[in-house]
Amino acid sequence: MVHGILIPASDSRPLALQPFDRLEDYQLAVNGWIEAVDIPDIVATLYVNEEGLLRQLPYNRRATFLWWFHAPAARGHTRLVGDAVLVGLPDSDGASTNIPTGIARRLLERTPFTVSIREPSDARWHPSPVDHEDYLEAIIWATLLMEHAPGLQVRVDGTPTGEASE
Repeated sequence: MVHGILIPASDSRPLALQPFDRLEDYQLAVNGWIEAVDIPDIVATLYVNEEGLLRQLPYNRRATFLWWFHAPAARGHTRLVGDAVLVGLPDSDGASTNIPTGIARRLLERTPFTVSIREPSDARWHPSPVDHEDYLEAIIWATLLMEHAPGLQVRVDGTPTGEASE
């Protein structure tokens, strides 16, 4: 049994840690056939509905920005739609693994996160004067900053793990 996080497309529905035992569990969560979207930076895989764009499923802002922030090459190419499941990267046999503890804590704990920026020539990080209510809101803001100022270095600092995400 693998533990992962369901990321609903609707922002009004909270993220939920849940078990996934069989292929059918993933398919039920995304309402159809699954497609894997790997995010090596956080040692995770997002499963989304393979036909989500064709079926015009609702835009999943949180899953899309999680992907774009941690996989910059994907930024702006496509968006993710429908409910998504986040688990660990597959093992050597190709089977899904548990979501890494660090990313699970960042996503599930509702603690403030700060976006910090610096110019490439600057040695100091400059924190934003506004804290974001959770990790996903912080990375959405950080990703938008990177899109509008490509040379800017951006990171997200938070209290659950005390670490920065760049």
